[in-house]
Amino acid sequence: MESATAVRTPDLPRAEVHDVTTSDGTEVRLTRYRMGSKGPLVMAPGYGNAARAFAVDTVPKNFVEYLGEHGYDVWLLDYRASPDLPSSWNQFTVDDIALRDWPAAIGHVRAQTGSDTVQALGHCVGGLSLFMAIGGGLEGLRSATFSALAGHPIPTFGNKVRAGVRLASLFKALGIHGLNTDYDRRALQDKAVELLMRALPFRHVYDSPVARRIYFVYGDVFQYENINRATMEEAVPGFFGNGNITFFEHISLMIRASAARDAHGKDVYLSNLDAYRMPINFLTGENNRMFVPRGLQRSYETLRKANDPGLYSHHVFKDYAHLDMWLGTNAERDTFPTALAELERHN
Repeated sequence: MESATAVRTPDLPRAEVHDVTTSDGTEVRLTRYRMGSKGPLVMAPGYGNAARAFAVDTVPKNFVEYLGEHGYDVWLLDYRASPDLPSSWNQFTVDDIALRDWPAAIGHVRAQTGSDTVQALGHCVGGLSLFMAIGGGLEGLRSATFSALAGHPIPTFGNKVRAGVRLASLFKALGIHGLNTDYDRRALQDKAVELLMRALPFRHVYDSPVARRIYFVYGDVFQYENINRATMEEAVPGFFGNGNITFFEHISLMIRASAARDAHGKDVYLSNLDAYRMPINFLTGENNRMFVPRGLQRSYETLRKANDPGLYSHHVFKDYAHLDMWLGTNAERDTFPTALAELERHN
């Protein structure tokens, strides 16, 4: 792991916060960094993450700063799963994020900027839900970037087993409605999880109780050797939060199908491949142990077979995994330029 980096003040303009009400009355949030006229670019993080993960102050340069240097109007989307929102404690499905949160966010950005079309980037479930939103009829996109996950959630063996045995449904039957990454050393349940995770042979998990809980709740979300100590110990615990069991039931259903499905198991998204006739970029790390690279490859190949292959690009980053693509100490050198180049092609 990289050595600690001092927390600093990011070189960003004052953020503009926009609260947006979705079609079911849920409030989501957009945070705007007005740094140029390119885009506008809407970025959404993984499930249970706050969108400020793209703007952490513990790395030499975060992705929002990097985009600002290249003249982008950046909008960070905290959809209903964000720990910065009260809605993260409610029960909901990925359909709600796809068919309610994304359309409300894109519509708001278009209205505020006067732009007919915007660009969008979604990481992990931010990407899965964006993929589903497009298949569900989302309007106003000029291009899309999928980081780590798109329409085919194929996990590693451990997460596949959890989905196969319907662990989320078991938790719900036991009266457990959410799983939180906060660690309370006095709580019996938290002590039990800590003892379990210490006993299992997960040597690649960062050595802290919060990191082990993140692994227990969400899976293998980063190759921590790419991330400096300050980010792991100060930033990461602050932008992870609660996950609701209804969501985990839905994502487990999709994992069992190896494809995007609605909460009832119906193929209502991939059955609409014409909707993806736009420039789309796929990015992942070769060591991704959260959702393996062949899942993103399958989404890429599916769209190339259905539409003009020239619309799509696909990149696999050597020595990277999942969230470290955006939090890595050297991400400015290793991953940001590729993401930027794809955005620049469609401005």
